[in-house]
Amino acid sequence: MTNALIVIDVQESFRVRPLWRTLDNPALIANVGRLVEAARADGEMVVWVLHSEAGSGGEFDPANGHVRVVDELEPAKDEALVTKTSHNAFTTTNLGQLLTAAGVNSVTVCGLRTEQCVETTARVASDFGYEVTFVTDATGTFPIPHWDAPADQTVEELLADPRTLSAADVVRRTEYALAGRFASVRGTDDYLGV
Repeated sequence: MTNALIVIDVQESFRVRPLWRTLDNPALIANVGRLVEAARADGEMVVWVLHSEAGSGGEFDPANGHVRVVDELEPAKDEALVTKTSHNAFTTTNLGQLLTAAGVNSVTVCGLRTEQCVETTARVASDFGYEVTFVTDATGTFPIPHWDAPADQTVEELLADPRTLSAADVVRRTEYALAGRFASVRGTDDYLGV
């Protein structure tokens, strides 16, 4: 079986947002780094995915300089770096072609946000026939505002709103939705056999 590690949206764009201070998983970057090191040591394909919203003027607009892998991690010269404009890493990229050309039939996904781009990529990968492993503690997310909350809500207002879905609840619900249906859900230590 040929596996690829797909590192999704572990990019500086998130760090410049005020919401970054509510990141649920302080070990995110370190755990992603461990997965990358292990994949390289095993000769597995590593694919880096960045989210881009060109022309938006925001943190995900490449013109602002934040659409790059976080400073602590660095793609190797031979590792693919793809840029997406949709939630999943397949629809607006050549990811599927890269995996097919490499003979990949299983993928391990990690990155930001747990319930958004990482989960969506896991679901699409499963639909495409890949065996998927979702490494939860190598993902990260944030509290989610209620759909009726004001768009300009501050972080303090978000956290004070009793309707806000906590990051812990987001992660738990994501694991329940994926496990046994779309992916094998594991932790970094378990995945690495530590």
